[in-house]
Amino acid sequence: MRIMAIDYGDARTGVAVSDESATLVGDVWVVNSRNAGETAHIMAEEAKARGVSHIVVGYPKNMDGTIGPRAEKCVNFAGLLRSICEIEVSLRDERLTTVSAHRILTETGKFGKKRKNTVDAVAAALILEEYLAYLQR
Repeated sequence: MRIMAIDYGDARTGVAVSDESATLVGDVWVVNSRNAGETAHIMAEEAKARGVSHIVVGYPKNMDGTIGPRAEKCVNFAGLLRSICEIEVSLRDERLTTVSAHRILTETGKFGKKRKNTVDAVAAALILEEYLAYLQR
């Protein structure tokens, strides 16, 4: 059973897919697209091609737990995914994953353009890691 995690963004969307046993993060990449429909179709095709059985979309609530505009976009994106693929799609609280991704990239010496092109993939990997840990509990 493979699981896909998505860190949805307006211009770049980070994606991470687990290994077959759903215990480790396998592949990570970024999809560059400003079109939600196009991004959703790419995600659905990738999920099907990789044998994904569950998709987790990051749900960036505000620190006080309220739902802001970014979280609403993620809800809409998850709904779009549900409408075009037959794979289960859920939302997962992802507060501070982008902050953590930036910290990780700073610690590994990634700056500038390298960071911009990587941070969303790292954030998706963090969402996936947290979800896999949740499943094991």
